[in-house]
Amino acid sequence: MNQGVRKVAKAGIGRQRFSFIQVSLVAFLVLVATSWGYIIFVDEGNILGLLSVETWERITDFIGKVAGKGTEGTAAFLQPGEWARTGKLAYETLAMSVLAIGFTGIGVLLTFLPAARNIAFGELAPSRSPIWRSLFFVVRGIFIFTRAIPELIWAMIIIFLMSPGMLVGAIALALHNYGVLGRLTAEVVENMDPRPARALRATGASTFQMLAYGIIPQVLPKFFTYLLYRWEVIIRATVIVGFVGAGGLGREFRLAMSWFHYTDVALLLMWYLILVVAVDLISAYLRRLAR
Repeated sequence: MNQGVRKVAKAGIGRQRFSFIQVSLVAFLVLVATSWGYIIFVDEGNILGLLSVETWERITDFIGKVAGKGTEGTAAFLQPGEWARTGKLAYETLAMSVLAIGFTGIGVLLTFLPAARNIAFGELAPSRSPIWRSLFFVVRGIFIFTRAIPELIWAMIIIFLMSPGMLVGAIALALHNYGVLGRLTAEVVENMDPRPARALRATGASTFQMLAYGIIPQVLPKFFTYLLYRWEVIIRATVIVGFVGAGGLGREFRLAMSWFHYTDVALLLMWYLILVVAVDLISAYLRRLAR
């Protein structure tokens, strides 16, 4: 009897020897090795070119030009007039990001509840109707579709429908981040504590009262935190949509690179650094208030 128990125990230990994390790690390492092997041997990737003297000479030459080396006249980042001119573009970029995050937040607030499984199928569902359940798949599908398409592709599509400008960039950024933020917020609802909403329903509260007092108060702080994080991402992504004429610093950056105005590139990068730092500080302050 004891020997049989020992054999069963040993068999159980043998089965547990390789955990899911260990198998995943081995699979990851195999994929990395296979990918690098394909790049080096099949795709003829010139990895050694990164270490060549010629490559580093080009890098040094580019950095020198951006810093103003060999520039005729005064570098753009040393001219107050250029700071004022590009400052208007920086303001346009900031306005684009605020408009985009506004569109994203409003869209998610109106649609995130049907995308949560416990609201669509679980005990907190306001209705057992097939229409309400099908709404879950519709909204989740929209989340997947919008976040699967990058901001640049959205901008390239929308620019065929609208005139180039800041609104094109804001809509493109909002569509992509709508899917990301919507998924995150729906998961917050799925992982929240259901007891307050359950208690409200047991006392005879209506569906609206259950949502207003049992669900929304738990979700809003995390939703606001995620919204601010996505704003930080959006301010960095404005340069991408600007490449297709969506306005702001991104369009000017593309023109400066095309015309080889390297000191203008340095000035625009400085403005981007200022905007990113400012948005990070503002969002960090607002997240502390939300807690």
